[in-house]
Amino acid sequence: MVKWGRLITAMVTPFDEDLKVDFVAAGSLAIKLVEEGNTALVITGTTGEAPTLTDDEKINLYKIIKTCVDVPIIAGVGTNNTKTTIENARAAQKAGVDGLLVVTPYYNKPDQDSLYCHFKEVAKSVDLPIMLYNVPGRTGCNLLPETIEKLAQIDNIVALKEASGNIIQFAEIIKRIPKDFLIYSGDDSMLLPAMSIGCYGIVSVAAHVVGPEMKEMIDAFVSNDTKRAMEIHLKLLDIFKNLFIISNPIPVKAALNLIGVNVGGVRLPLTEAREDVLKVLREDLKELGKI
Repeated sequence: MVKWGRLITAMVTPFDEDLKVDFVAAGSLAIKLVEEGNTALVITGTTGEAPTLTDDEKINLYKIIKTCVDVPIIAGVGTNNTKTTIENARAAQKAGVDGLLVVTPYYNKPDQDSLYCHFKEVAKSVDLPIMLYNVPGRTGCNLLPETIEKLAQIDNIVALKEASGNIIQFAEIIKRIPKDFLIYSGDDSMLLPAMSIGCYGIVSVAAHVVGPEMKEMIDAFVSNDTKRAMEIHLKLLDIFKNLFIISNPIPVKAALNLIGVNVGGVRLPLTEAREDVLKVLREDLKELGKI
């Protein structure tokens, strides 16, 4: 079983005033997240604005963050082109990352056989452990339980980030997979319900601002204090929801800036959070005692 732990944050990419990658701020943010209980970090995922980063920016992020923290670094390398995904995967491996996050190909909507072949080819190209990433709301295709069952037989495909939002699909996947294959929720609000049926942990956005609380919730559930876990889940429900009030990572970057963790803005085609979004986030953060 891969040892990535239960609380993983998909980290934002900090930018300076000119929207250049702020590598110093990235290192500081990684340290903050680990100090707050994160057991691994995903870099250059959706939340990290990977589609707008250059190859050099991605490689430098991997190298710098590896020097800042002593937890596994998982690189988001997936695209809708198998050849490019393999090139990204090999470059990330050469840069020293500990694992790969590979999203289902977006826009071209491959069928299940095509998805299986895509992930198999990527897995063959590297020696690193791979976390599959299923997020139908963004990609336009759904990686089905029977395909995940087949992919779980490939030695270095070891985990899944499941963001379908469908608890029945979660259960069907968990029913089919080997015990050493780890399922992570890709939705903060689904974490506790999903853990109740066997989900292992979370690849989180909200842990940027409520990491200690999420660690406490996970620890409470694992130690069978389900009442305390439920209390924390309900306390965090509004922030879970409102960090996705508009496209991620606009709200989470705004929330980090509001609590004094300067991560800058977002690159086009995303734009800054509007005042109505900031108002909602301020109310949530005040209620949680963050500002």
